[in-house]
Amino acid sequence: MLVAFLQYEDLVCFRDIRPGAQHHYLVVPIEHMGNCKTLKKDHIPLVGKMMEAGKNILQQNNFTDLNDIRMGFHWPPFCSVSHLHLHVLAPVSQLGFLSRMIYRINSYWFVTAEQLIEQLQNENAAS
Repeated sequence: MLVAFLQYEDLVCFRDIRPGAQHHYLVVPIEHMGNCKTLKKDHIPLVGKMMEAGKNILQQNNFTDLNDIRMGFHWPPFCSVSHLHLHVLAPVSQLGFLSRMIYRINSYWFVTAEQLIEQLQNENAAS
């Protein structure tokens, strides 16, 4: 049985309505947050918690190759929803052409969760 929805104290995970991969979930904080560009250094633990929730929903759906996943955020203004949400996609090795473009690493419109954490650490180190 597939797990399509998980709820934590401050996060929810659910299947994307337009999946770009066999496993495509969104991890969303219950408290409203604008987008990844509005985050600060003190949000790094939240991003980490969102990543853990994404790994959990994959594992609960019997996807265990955590080396074949991509987790990240659309970078403004390329956000279709104005509420922070982490995309969790797997297996990355089987993404179609369009999904490879939409969720491409090092693009103007998508940032991985790891890249976002690094950027938040660096921005705050420079201030």
